[in-house]
Amino acid sequence: MGGYVPIIDVGEEFFALTYLRQFHRIQNRDILTSTIQSEETVATKPKKTAPLLAIVGRPNVGKSTLFNRIVGRRRALVGDEPGITRDRLYGEAEWNSHLFRVVDTGGIVPDDPDLIPSEIYRQARVALDEAACIVMVVDSRTNIASPDMELARLLAKSGKPVLLAVNKIDDPKLEHSAQEFRRLGIKSVHFISAEHGLNIAELLEDAISRMPAIMAKTLAEEQAEPEKEPETRATRMTFEAKIAIIGRPNVGKSTLLNRLTGTDRAIVSPIAGTTRDAVDEVVVKDGKRYRIIDTAGIRRKGKTKLMAEKLSVVMARKHLEEADVALLIIDATEGVTALDATIGGYAHESGRSVIIVVNKWDLVGGQRTDGKPPADRLIYEEQVRHTLKFLDYAPMQFISAESGKNAVKLFPLIEHVAAERVKRIPTGAMNKFISQVDFEKAGVPYNKRLKIKFITQAATAPPTFMLFTDRNVKLHFSYERFLHNQLRAAFGFEGTPIWIKTRHKNK
Repeated sequence: MGGYVPIIDVGEEFFALTYLRQFHRIQNRDILTSTIQSEETVATKPKKTAPLLAIVGRPNVGKSTLFNRIVGRRRALVGDEPGITRDRLYGEAEWNSHLFRVVDTGGIVPDDPDLIPSEIYRQARVALDEAACIVMVVDSRTNIASPDMELARLLAKSGKPVLLAVNKIDDPKLEHSAQEFRRLGIKSVHFISAEHGLNIAELLEDAISRMPAIMAKTLAEEQAEPEKEPETRATRMTFEAKIAIIGRPNVGKSTLLNRLTGTDRAIVSPIAGTTRDAVDEVVVKDGKRYRIIDTAGIRRKGKTKLMAEKLSVVMARKHLEEADVALLIIDATEGVTALDATIGGYAHESGRSVIIVVNKWDLVGGQRTDGKPPADRLIYEEQVRHTLKFLDYAPMQFISAESGKNAVKLFPLIEHVAAERVKRIPTGAMNKFISQVDFEKAGVPYNKRLKIKFITQAATAPPTFMLFTDRNVKLHFSYERFLHNQLRAAFGFEGTPIWIKTRHKNK
């Protein structure tokens, strides 16, 4: 190397490490706070043997509001539009030292012939079969309708304890007019306001008392077990990787969730935008845990009209930012689009690891039956890479979620990408690497060049590197791109973005 060569001054390592500690405190403060407040520890998380409380009822009676109130966070979408919830949603709750699980179901309309209502009913039946206790929610501001009577009879046949929650009683004076709901034949009736939290305590006390005692495990009993180290975001990769399935509407995200989990966990239909709430399921594969999250299809802002659609897009991006790995689904029959690039950009900018999944390949590849010539995989991949240039680090897999072809290959790929995400390179190896890099090949203008005095890896997930330089100037994009390529060539980091930050040594 000649000319303006980066110089590594190891004598300044003490200064660099001192700043690095401050960097860690600043960069990780929010993550650590979030971990302490929201990440559940292994010792207190309710197990699947904990009793399940099922919330059912007609559309738009306040089931999701009650669900959010019980679990203590906004897990389910809530709005004035009927039928927002479609898939069943699970959450954990604790009341008076009792741990239990809660499931929110879509609005049930028995014997409705339409596709979505019948699928919602099927999902609700699964929740009822699992439940130890059932809460039927009705709207006090409406009259008893025949679907209410049919649902009450259906629940009575289940042989399980059923409670009636007459919701939206914001004023005690409304209880008198709501007495007519006793005609449903459910003996235990509670007049509540899920939105304002009125009489929720009495409802939960009654529900817990009716759950099988053999299943109920108190918080004190959980804490009496051998103490385990709390699980944090940094250590969670050892126990459970969070995988978000993202993409445009109707590209096969829910089908892929069902295929990977081996269940009918999510509703699948040809109607775009069927999924609204994020649906998650835990899969254990080869001794490793994966929490797979099916998010709502992300549309352009101008294409979302209903409030439920707008909220579902916001929640999809929120769940993406909480994940470790994102599976970006591309519809092979439609090809890669600008919206695919936009969604991939969300994952890239948030620091998620990415795997590009080309779905429905059986419809355009060698197995296609429409008489057209099969698509060439190499040419197709080149087209995808051209549109998603910023995701050049992301591996690509061609699958058919419906038939299951190559879907199982995603698990080892996820495991590899998740491990690359938390890889840490020792500082000595980093500085040995940087001393061997020929920066003359970076093609940086002379007035933008700088000397790297020291380099170290400041964080993982995603891998973040701190450069201490001799000049207080912004790192030229050619330098940054060149460094990315050199880091990947030397250390891998497949599937994960790399963040590079610079710091003038005198600061």
